[in-house]
Amino acid sequence: MNTSLSWIKRYVPDLSVTAQEYMDAMTLSGTKVEGYETLDEDLDKIVVGEILSVEKHPDSDHLVICQVNVKDNTLQIVTGAPNVKEGISGQKVAVVLDGGKVAGGHDGKKVPGGTTIKTGELRGVKSEGMMCSIEEMGSSREMYPEAPEYGIYIFPEDSDVEPGDDAIEALGLHDSVIEYEITSNRVDCYSVIGIAREAAATFDKEFKSPVITPTGNDENISDYISVDVQDKELCPRYTARVVKNVKIGPSPKWMRRCLASNGIRPINNLVDITNYVMEEYGQPMHAYDLDTISGGKIIVRRAKNGEIYTTLDGQERKLDENILMICDDREPVGIAGIMGGENSMITDHVHTILFEAANFDGTNIRLSSKRLGLRTDASGKFEKGLDPNNASEAINRACQLMEEMGAGEVVGGMIDVCNEIREPMRVTFEPERINSLLGTSLSPQEMLDYMAKVELTYDKRKNEVIAPTFRQDIFRTADLAEEVARFFGYDNIPTTLPSGQATTGKLPFKLQVEDRARDVAEYCGFSQGMSYSFESPKVFDKLLLDVDDPLRKAIPIMNPLGEDFSIMRTITLNGLLTSLAINYNRRNKNVRLYEMGNVYLAKSLPLTELPTEKMMFTLAMYGEGDFYDMKGVAEEFFTKVGLNKRPEYKSNAGRNYLHPGRQADVYYEGTKLGFLGEVHPLVCDNYGIGERTYIAVIDIPAVLEYATFDHKYEGIARFPAVTRDISMVVQKEIQAGQIEDLLIQRGGNILESFELFDVYEGHQIKEGYKSMAYSLLFRSKEKTLEESEITSAMRKIMNGLESLGIELRK
Repeated sequence: MNTSLSWIKRYVPDLSVTAQEYMDAMTLSGTKVEGYETLDEDLDKIVVGEILSVEKHPDSDHLVICQVNVKDNTLQIVTGAPNVKEGISGQKVAVVLDGGKVAGGHDGKKVPGGTTIKTGELRGVKSEGMMCSIEEMGSSREMYPEAPEYGIYIFPEDSDVEPGDDAIEALGLHDSVIEYEITSNRVDCYSVIGIAREAAATFDKEFKSPVITPTGNDENISDYISVDVQDKELCPRYTARVVKNVKIGPSPKWMRRCLASNGIRPINNLVDITNYVMEEYGQPMHAYDLDTISGGKIIVRRAKNGEIYTTLDGQERKLDENILMICDDREPVGIAGIMGGENSMITDHVHTILFEAANFDGTNIRLSSKRLGLRTDASGKFEKGLDPNNASEAINRACQLMEEMGAGEVVGGMIDVCNEIREPMRVTFEPERINSLLGTSLSPQEMLDYMAKVELTYDKRKNEVIAPTFRQDIFRTADLAEEVARFFGYDNIPTTLPSGQATTGKLPFKLQVEDRARDVAEYCGFSQGMSYSFESPKVFDKLLLDVDDPLRKAIPIMNPLGEDFSIMRTITLNGLLTSLAINYNRRNKNVRLYEMGNVYLAKSLPLTELPTEKMMFTLAMYGEGDFYDMKGVAEEFFTKVGLNKRPEYKSNAGRNYLHPGRQADVYYEGTKLGFLGEVHPLVCDNYGIGERTYIAVIDIPAVLEYATFDHKYEGIARFPAVTRDISMVVQKEIQAGQIEDLLIQRGGNILESFELFDVYEGHQIKEGYKSMAYSLLFRSKEKTLEESEITSAMRKIMNGLESLGIELRK
């Protein structure tokens, strides 16, 4: 965003600062100035001169000798400018006196430090200065379109200048163009009026808004046009006015200067007025030739899919139903908020125009602009979300300028289709909290005075600060605190030490459990792997999942990178198995990997509410180790997080991707914590792993229900232990867990531990049976055990074993 300092002074007339002072103060008050360009830099001793006579140079075909009046003196100047010819007189030009400076050359390029002009001779004839072009004065024909393409600058005949006047002042070059970096939340500052409000508040000067006088003849606009807004969500407000008897011509000099300082090329009075109001109020406008509007009707509707439309730049645009269009009763006449159409463009023969100042949904304009590959000054403002209440004031300002410039006759009345009335935001005034946020000790009245600078008013009855609708960035106490801080002065806020109570840093319990899982995995030789949370639907076939398996109900991604990344994962195995396969193909013999990652389980498809996200601790390995090694790692984790009871394992869990005879679900106090097992050989083939592979998947949220780090200290045993070995002949279908549950139940308080140290099947054992041997350790915490106590415990254990059909091995 650029503005000239002189344009700002139109609304803050008492402002008297240099460009550097302006930049420093505005930046400190929150309106960041990126830099500025001083238009009169390297210009000196340049006055208005009147050409009295022009004679041919005696020794040159292209040079002429001019006598130029500069009020107190008549100078002889030799020039080769093509627009100064022999015999002419009376023109007023810019003259650089002896010792003066110009900023650039004929090519428009500025010379660092400028070029000093001195009296000298050209082909033997004395020349006492130089008549200069607009480029030599450091400007361009964009700012001064009346300047010739080649030759010196000649003041227009209607210019109120006299010989000897300051030419720099006469050309308006005692000015600076300021460049701002406006944050997207300050939509009001994308207008000159918004910047001027900030300047007035910063320098404590009075802000004077443009005075808009009523316009319009005795006719009624409804006799010319009607408006039908069919999509009220995308067009909250649409205002329209009509101007007849339009006269196309150049804009006044002051308007051309203002537009050029903002980087906008002046074209004619009609186009310049719409651009001027857009920059002044930050409200884009558009003008239509009313004679091209079929049926005298404007319809605001969505485009049709595949519709083709040619915009003002002559390009055909393919539209879809998400793009909002301005139409008549026959066809589109413009793309809402972006660009008008070729079929309704203004020509020099226009007689009656329709002014449009509307408000459109910012998000839709941004997406439409991106979809069409067409971004304009108007769309750049609309996409930030404009104040709907600004539209009527802007269109009335445009009509006022039309009448003031004699560019047309305004028809009475205005069409205003308003579907959204934006109310001022009210924020509770909390001076103590503001002082707490800023570290200041300002009084409530001081705060209100600072806020009043930017038109924030105070409702004493409700104790609320009222923000005008153009301040969309203010909606909470912190925003009020910022307003106070920037006008109190950030450099005036005292330096204070942080206050508060020191606390011991601590991880949340969930993260402590996850950290313990990582510690156990890495202690047991596992390396951490990381996989994408999105994967391919083909994964389910590789894992041999049934067609109706609930895990196949995955959440599809709306904008996937490709089919291989098109769903959110419901199971964590694919990532680690893929990593194991890569390692196997690279001939790594022993690989152990683990991952801590989420699965995403939909409650219903399509989604009607957020899915369940569950953190899963997954372990996978091949090489050294077997099912029992993996089981040991899982049990080590359970122990480390405080699950002191023995987990229960239920075999034949029915998972297709695991070996049917080497898998188990893990339960703790009736809650399933996860599963483990050997990967099915067919799944290993699908992944290209030529080794037996083992996995374990533990549900962290389920573990959290039982985990605890409240460990109790137990002293060193003071009394001796007694061991007993027992060897049994057991039916094959009886699991070790059943036996161990019985040992715990019947061994009583004196059974300290037990260990399975032998399992044997062979010709010495009868068919359908196996031999199992346990070592039992008995100890009392209170005394030395007597033989009778041990015998009693062993008898109970033996009776229990007999009830399972287990015999002692002889």
